[in-house]
Amino acid sequence: MTAHPLTLPATPGTAAATADLTKVYGSGDTRVTALDGISVAFREGEFTAIMGPSGCGKSTLMHCAAGLDTPTSGSVRIGTTELGGLSDRQLTRLRRDRIGFVFQAFNLLPTLTALENITLPLSLAGRRPDRQWLDRVVAMVGLSQRLGHRPAELSGGQQQRVAVARALVARPSIVFGDEPTGNLDSQAGAEVLGFLQSSVRELGQTVVMVTHDPVAAGYADRVVFLADGRLAGELAHPTPDRVLDVVRRFPGGSPQAPVVTG
Repeated sequence: MTAHPLTLPATPGTAAATADLTKVYGSGDTRVTALDGISVAFREGEFTAIMGPSGCGKSTLMHCAAGLDTPTSGSVRIGTTELGGLSDRQLTRLRRDRIGFVFQAFNLLPTLTALENITLPLSLAGRRPDRQWLDRVVAMVGLSQRLGHRPAELSGGQQQRVAVARALVARPSIVFGDEPTGNLDSQAGAEVLGFLQSSVRELGQTVVMVTHDPVAAGYADRVVFLADGRLAGELAHPTPDRVLDVVRRFPGGSPQAPVVTG
């Protein structure tokens, strides 16, 4: 067991990074390569969307980058900490203290109020919330008048706002979102995406979001495209139309699609 987390030199301004990341499921005739040598960095204070055809490996990439799944080979780091050098207990602590999560399912405890759900990760860690920061996060997501309500008394959009606030309240190094608007209507989804965008621009947060929706990707600062488990391109300053144009260039999911910049 490693006594202390292994730390490596990090590129300045890098919140998380993978190097030659490979993930293989099964063996023999059932062997599937979900990730095939992915090297990508997620910069601090930036909103990155990950896109690609169904089955391209985007959720697997996020799960490995967030320490929720173990890669077959290659490396993952959060800041300067190499995840492969951590014990299970250290990895659990790192996810709790340095990573925020927002999933398609809201994952709220039904017996707790909105405020109790928001502060639950801190409570489990035996930490008290920074009241000024908590108030700022709650105000940003528009929940100041709903803190005493339980999930059943909130709309889907409001429940996902609670989940966003919960992800931000511990001031994590990075927030990962896996289709965070997948269960919401377009208006509620736009609100949640706006809150994630504001957390980057106003709070200095780093956000990485998996999505299949060009409109959702348009809220990001850049989009990373995957196809067949490989990087297939990158787009800076995306708009929904520009994202859709790139997606159309590799309709079959070909990893030979041109890298896009600018």
